[in-house]
Amino acid sequence: MAKQVVLTDDTFQTDVEKSSGVILVDFWADWCGPCKMIAPIVEQIGKENEGKITIGKLDVDQNGETAMKYGVMSIPTLILFKNGQPVERLVGYMPKERLLAKIKPHLN
Repeated sequence: MAKQVVLTDDTFQTDVEKSSGVILVDFWADWCGPCKMIAPIVEQIGKENEGKITIGKLDVDQNGETAMKYGVMSIPTLILFKNGQPVERLVGYMPKERLLAKIKPHLN
């Protein structure tokens, strides 16, 4: 199983901003239908790219500080971080092929 990390306002800096490697952070909420639709796709991408990417999940209802810091206005929002820096932002539901087209160039 691919590495999946539950992120919070308290852990975000350590787990994402100060980390090396590629982390795809899924900003989501329990009540969000499109978030539930994209979650299995994100998980699948993590499994298929195990060792190259970490998947992070951040519940925006519980962790508004981080969501605000990164300007997350609608969900799902996926932000791809590489060596602690945001390099790609994807907003809304999209099919796996479109997600991969944006993510793959950042994987080593």
